[in-house]
Amino acid sequence: MKRKTTAFFVALAVIVVAVLSPVTSAMADSASYVCLGSDLTDEQRAEVLRLLGVSEDELDIDTLVTVTNEDEHRYLDGVLPDSVIGTRALSSCKVIQRENGHGIQVKTANISYLTEGMFQNALATAGMKDADVIVAAPFPISGTAALVGAMMAYAKMSGTVVQADLVEAATNELVTSGELAELLGDSGKTEQLIAAAKQIISEKDLSNEEEIRSTVTDLAGQLGYVLSEDEMSMVTGLMKQISSLDLDADALTQQALGIYEAAVNSGVDFSQFGIDSDTVDKAVEKAPGLIENLLGWFGSAFEG
Repeated sequence: MKRKTTAFFVALAVIVVAVLSPVTSAMADSASYVCLGSDLTDEQRAEVLRLLGVSEDELDIDTLVTVTNEDEHRYLDGVLPDSVIGTRALSSCKVIQRENGHGIQVKTANISYLTEGMFQNALATAGMKDADVIVAAPFPISGTAALVGAMMAYAKMSGTVVQADLVEAATNELVTSGELAELLGDSGKTEQLIAAAKQIISEKDLSNEEEIRSTVTDLAGQLGYVLSEDEMSMVTGLMKQISSLDLDADALTQQALGIYEAAVNSGVDFSQFGIDSDTVDKAVEKAPGLIENLLGWFGSAFEG
């Protein structure tokens, strides 16, 4: 499978990401962390902070995380080539902790190629829970490496440790999702395919390559696609990696409710794979209300 060209990916070799922003004033006391790329110029830093809705005066040394290019290499070497990771850390994020059951919601600014749903899927794989996420950069870039910064900020906020194997798999998931979406010409269906395959493989504890391949083939068919051999190899390779992570299948669903709702609405029948439909049904029932409650925040996220 031919990967993206180096020239295209150099733009995404900046790091730091994402995050959680309060929906109402009632959430004003929620833990909030900002993660900034260490190589931002003063002008770029000002633009990123504007997109994140944060002023210099509001930055707190105790809740500020800085991501360096060395951090990128620490977590991404072996996943992306050096030429792709690049030499500068630019993209940034703001993180606000949310209540249990909120799930992950993502909004991006100046992030091209990768969709909000792809980030949502990958952040769930990396272990993030219950967060609103904004991924921002000073100018349009692809933003793959931003995942590392998001998880560093989340780890500091939650008092947890960044798990390298989870971040590596999540980054691979972002790259694979972006490439597959371009090939299929449908970002939404790609998000649904990756999420559904991840759910089934995690819940059924599948590790055999033929079982994984069969699952991916059936899911793609339910979504209206016949994957080429190269496309199948991409997804199967990712799912083999994910199968070794011992992910919590229920947590994956809860953190990306809207994507599972969309998958069911697109024709994915989880019961065909021996999955008890209760978890997914509850996700589908909850997702519309959750999305409706967040519309106000998404509508105003980048005002000013």
